[in-house]
Amino acid sequence: MKCAIPKTWIDAFELLKQLINDAPAGKKVLFIDELPWMDTPKGNLIGALESFWNGWATARKEKDIVLIVCGSATSWISKKLLKDKGGLRGRLTSRIKVVPFTLHECELFAQGANLVLARKDILELYMILGGIPYYWSFLKRGLSAAQNIDQMFFSETAQLRDEFDALYSVLFKSPKNHLKVIECLSDGRKSGMTRDDILRESKLSDGGTFTTILEELEECGFVRRFASADTAETNALYQLVDNYTLFYYLCIRKNAFSDEHYWSNTFTSSSHNTWKGYAFERVCLQHIRQIKAALGISGVQTNVCSWFTKGTENRRGAQIDLVIQRADGFTDLCEMKHSTTAFTIDRDYAQDLENKVNTYRHLSKDKRTVHMVMVTTNGIARNSYMNMIQNEITLDDLFAV
Repeated sequence: MKCAIPKTWIDAFELLKQLINDAPAGKKVLFIDELPWMDTPKGNLIGALESFWNGWATARKEKDIVLIVCGSATSWISKKLLKDKGGLRGRLTSRIKVVPFTLHECELFAQGANLVLARKDILELYMILGGIPYYWSFLKRGLSAAQNIDQMFFSETAQLRDEFDALYSVLFKSPKNHLKVIECLSDGRKSGMTRDDILRESKLSDGGTFTTILEELEECGFVRRFASADTAETNALYQLVDNYTLFYYLCIRKNAFSDEHYWSNTFTSSSHNTWKGYAFERVCLQHIRQIKAALGISGVQTNVCSWFTKGTENRRGAQIDLVIQRADGFTDLCEMKHSTTAFTIDRDYAQDLENKVNTYRHLSKDKRTVHMVMVTTNGIARNSYMNMIQNEITLDDLFAV
């Protein structure tokens, strides 16, 4: 239908009503994409949408309208729709959260694109790209994983050269303070930081705005908040878990685009190996369902959490990033290690594992039988120390459906 460009959202929805009234009988599906970016400060989009839906669409005797809205700004969707206290409260029929691909799904994606990649290559790419299909669509046939990363991020014509700034600007309308928090968490500190630590280091003001920033980063999957199952929530730690963001701070930012073959040239460097260690742990935390399946406990009720305690003058501190407390009377303490060959448990590492198990037993409120589990890329080397491990999980297990 021909009409003048509407000047307000109220006018736009009036035109939509007319279009629906003139449409043939039957169900009408309205699909509004990227709704958050239509919501300008003085546009009154939400008010116009409330009026359209509550005052007209749901009042139709035909009950023939299905409204689907979506957007990449997860924080906006959560605040304005999922947690709305106004006219849209209680109006949602269902919600769909689009989650990243798993390793298995990325393997299928690669096969569908005729990319010949071994599982170690898919893991390497996943530790950088996560399970975001958009990023995977830039991979080129005939190139190694390292060459693909160079052409995507480090070359002069890299498609994702400016992705970091674009990503946070798309998801958050004012990302400055979000990035201050991310930068605090980006130095690779495995243990994470408390709320007070972040406030002190970021120099942000405490209050509701800061709480909202943390909640939005968590909702968007950049940060995970975890507290020991037996400690107060106020002692929770925040940890950077987004694959690409971790890669940006530990690798891209340090290079500053000075070497267009940076990834290929540093493939065996110590910094590369350090990044792999952190990144592999994040991938494991994104595949807990596959880890449970490998342990044979898919059907067992579990509480999945992390556990940590700070050191004192009398004892060492301990942190376990993945604790699986099971209804069958056992608890799995999972250690995650990336290695190009079978991982070797030496004396020092064995002592570290023993400290974690003993500290957990003595200080946690968990009375279950404790098992130590190793999640590695290529299994565990056979020696006298490996007997302390009750179960092994390898990379192939993480690729399970």
